[in-house]
Amino acid sequence: MSSTPSPLAAAHAALGASMTDFAGWSMPLRYASDLAEHQAVRTTAGIFDLSHMGEVRVSGPEAARALDHALVGTPSTMPLGRAAYGMVVDADGGILDDLVTYRLGEQEFLVVANAANAAVVVAALTERCAGFDAVVADETAGWALVAVQGPASLAVVGPLVDADLGALGYYRCLPAVLAGASGDVEVLLARTGYTGEDGFEVFVPVAHALAVWDALLAATREHGGVPAGLACRDTLRLEAGMPLYGHELSRDVTPFAAGLGRVVKLDKEPGGVGYDALRRLAGTEPARVLVGLRGAGRRAPRAGYAVVHDGSAVGEVTSGALSPTLGFPVAMAYVQRELSAPGTALHVDVRGTALPVEVVALPFYRRER
Repeated sequence: MSSTPSPLAAAHAALGASMTDFAGWSMPLRYASDLAEHQAVRTTAGIFDLSHMGEVRVSGPEAARALDHALVGTPSTMPLGRAAYGMVVDADGGILDDLVTYRLGEQEFLVVANAANAAVVVAALTERCAGFDAVVADETAGWALVAVQGPASLAVVGPLVDADLGALGYYRCLPAVLAGASGDVEVLLARTGYTGEDGFEVFVPVAHALAVWDALLAATREHGGVPAGLACRDTLRLEAGMPLYGHELSRDVTPFAAGLGRVVKLDKEPGGVGYDALRRLAGTEPARVLVGLRGAGRRAPRAGYAVVHDGSAVGEVTSGALSPTLGFPVAMAYVQRELSAPGTALHVDVRGTALPVEVVALPFYRRER
């Protein structure tokens, strides 16, 4: 089965991007150098195509109550223009997806899901909202999503829009008009991000996607930035200790094991799907928990490698890389809870070689505010 092309496919081809299949989409893996793109985001700015993400609009008089029922958080308490990180879980408390919910109006929300789970999220929201006066609409095909990330992101995006982005707080959103390459375009702007840097996400109607990309790319380059692909996005989010579905998160993992119990609102009534299980789990200690691992040398632990203590497997690496910013190997892994304290010495089995690692607190990298 062929991959779905991004609305920005022509722009990526013109830039000579190396493309890859990602969750059924053909997306840019890199344009030139993973390392150069990573460093650009850390020092100036990078522009990403995230059009593979799923956009689901939930609207109607009971949209807020419906989402309280469907998700682990309480979107009904969000002020207008706010965003919240959250999850949708199954009846056993396993994570079906982690997502961001934006409140666009009193009766209108936009739920942004991971590409691999967009269909799962649409189905779950449709089923769980059916008993409420709310409409669930999959709008993924109508949107392109462009993100500018890095210390220069405000300088890149700010002059192109009719809003004071400096006053837009973290995890906030607002409608705006952006000066695209062929004229003004109405967009939705958000300040969230997945790299550990400041940045902005621009939700733009597909018909205007190329014009907005061209305008943002030109501004990014004016500030010394570059287009950036999925490869560097992965090392950036790893350094920032941000989980990736299919690695740190899955149906076999609960929010508590992943260290994300803070997003679960246990006191809401009714609790919604999975809440009986979540309430039980909240009172117990997970057998394995997610930790950061710091290595030495240049060999990095990779996903699937065993974590070892005293010759016995005590966990498994979920993501790992040689950190371009820090210069040493970093990894995230699930390990036995009694071995999860920072400073604990462990090993990772790298093709038969036991490499020493130390448990450290996440994130590995935190930008200066």
